[in-house]
Amino acid sequence: MADYQLITDSACDLVPELLEKWDVQLLRMPHLFPDTGEQALDHDQPMHEFYEQMRGGRLVKTSALNVAAYTAAFTAILESGKDLLYLAFSSGLSATCATGKSVAEDLARKYPERKIRVVDTLCASAGEGMAVYLARENRDRGMSLDENADALEADKLHLCHWFTVDDLKYLKRGGRISATTALLGTALNVKPVLHVDNEGHLIKVTQVHGRKKAIRKMAEMLGETMYEGSPVFISHGDCMEDVQLLQKILKEEYHVEVQIVTYVGALIGAHSGPGTLALFFRGKER
Repeated sequence: MADYQLITDSACDLVPELLEKWDVQLLRMPHLFPDTGEQALDHDQPMHEFYEQMRGGRLVKTSALNVAAYTAAFTAILESGKDLLYLAFSSGLSATCATGKSVAEDLARKYPERKIRVVDTLCASAGEGMAVYLARENRDRGMSLDENADALEADKLHLCHWFTVDDLKYLKRGGRISATTALLGTALNVKPVLHVDNEGHLIKVTQVHGRKKAIRKMAEMLGETMYEGSPVFISHGDCMEDVQLLQKILKEEYHVEVQIVTYVGALIGAHSGPGTLALFFRGKER
């Protein structure tokens, strides 16, 4: 049995039941509905319901985890007599990782006998989920905390993320694209294909005409760069038909099976919108 605890945040977009089965603790991240002032945490409501509300025009605002949340979670682990390894949401997309590191440094002084490592995964959604999956495998194979953290640091730039979105207005609202680009893209049925780069930022790589071409382009990127035997994950913003199309292309044309299909959670879905589709795998380069 490992003498350290794995912990991650809900930007990994893996459901709490799966993480509990893997013995990975979860820090649930907050969001706010400005129309009512209602505050919620990831997994407080079914994700289909969340996306239906967004389709109806409901706005969602998100925020990073605060010092108090980290302090409470980390302290409980340390007080139980375990060391901890925290796998954090990309520092290129959120201040969450920086806060986690700051709390870890403070607690390291308070608990000098305990070991705390924070890995900035530079990942998002089920890309971060894949980092968690690999960390759990490493731990279960007997890797020490430091060996596991070092392995994740060495591997994280091989965790490939490919995204497309259905409606450009959400990327416009978040400042990812200009209002003009969103307007023209919508009129011309242009769909961006994006990825998470080596600094952990979400950037546009190319664009194609039509949803099916965007889905096929994502599959092509897997075919060009994936390591043989890599796990393959998909996350989505309530668009199972598109998930099934992507799975079909991967199976028939690339002989690849998808291990995990999961919703894009509220933290990322608030900025990418319903119809987001994302593909994750280990590859030669991001």
